[in-house]
Amino acid sequence: MLRTVRFSYVHIAFFLNILCGHCALLAAEEYRAQPVLSGLNAPWAIEFLDDDRALVTEKSGRLQLLSLSKQSKTELTGVAEVWYSGQGGLLDVALAPDFQASRELFFTYSKAVDGGVTTALAKAFWPKNSSQLQRWQDLLVAQATQEGGQHFGSRITFDSAGHVLFGIGDRGEREEAQNLLSHAGTILRLNRDGSIPADNPFVKEPNALPEIWTLGHRNPQGLFFDLRSQQLWSIEHGPRGGDEINLIERGRNYGWPIISYGQEYYAPIDVGEKQKAGMEQPIKYYVPSIAPSSLIRYSGKAIPQWKGNLLSGALRGKHLNRVEVNAENRAVGEARLFEALGERIRDIAETPNGKLFFITDSGQLYSIAK
Repeated sequence: MLRTVRFSYVHIAFFLNILCGHCALLAAEEYRAQPVLSGLNAPWAIEFLDDDRALVTEKSGRLQLLSLSKQSKTELTGVAEVWYSGQGGLLDVALAPDFQASRELFFTYSKAVDGGVTTALAKAFWPKNSSQLQRWQDLLVAQATQEGGQHFGSRITFDSAGHVLFGIGDRGEREEAQNLLSHAGTILRLNRDGSIPADNPFVKEPNALPEIWTLGHRNPQGLFFDLRSQQLWSIEHGPRGGDEINLIERGRNYGWPIISYGQEYYAPIDVGEKQKAGMEQPIKYYVPSIAPSSLIRYSGKAIPQWKGNLLSGALRGKHLNRVEVNAENRAVGEARLFEALGERIRDIAETPNGKLFFITDSGQLYSIAK
């Protein structure tokens, strides 16, 4: 049964190193998680077409068109076969920047290939007034093949020049995140037709894959390009502790597994060092882990006091994580919202008018209201 949950945070004016990663808790505030729609089957991503309609991917391979006003969902066909097991399946969906003209949708999904499974980026054409996608095309099938069902990534975003960026996890083979001849543990950057931009950082390197934009990631499941600031942000899973928010810059190495704020699952043993020359430090890290699932930087249209905040779903932490970032790109405050729901929040999205919605692993869609 759907519930409307209210919460209130008590103001805490000191810094919490362990829980917040050198980040103060934000002052008291009250918002509601308003139930909108139920019955989604293991949803993974939500993308709004307008203020009323949204696309939702379900891990099993289904793509649903939701109408908020009609309280309805309609399955769209034409999606390629996905490998659905563990963390794999149909993952992200994103509208092309010129979607109204091009009608192009972009997807990431887990694909069976010789030797195992990997992450693929694809695009498709969606004709107006049709319930069927056409011209499904794989743009990149990652060189990150393993037999296991973990660490596929993978969110999609577009920069201001229209390049498509998406992340791929280390696929459970952590050393691969430092291997420039593997796509595992990287963020990739392509042109929309799948070709390689001439200004990618490793294009002229003979021992590197030219699609790579950054390396040294464990499992980035949130990626967002902020058009206002022209900044690319990511959030990724650490092991036992050490989830990270990173400001992504061209060609940089984010350190996994050489540097980390996490520990091994089998014992309280640090994974790597805390810092190393030539490797980037996170903007914020979480100990213990919250298991972040998504990331946006909010416009503030509907909730002005949240303008510029980073919003992420938390799976293990079962809350919506809100982080305030100052002008120097430092995380200066954190709030944990809707913990009373007890829901694994999978993705959060903003409508054109600035309203916020999130989906949960249990198949619920909620809106956020004051």
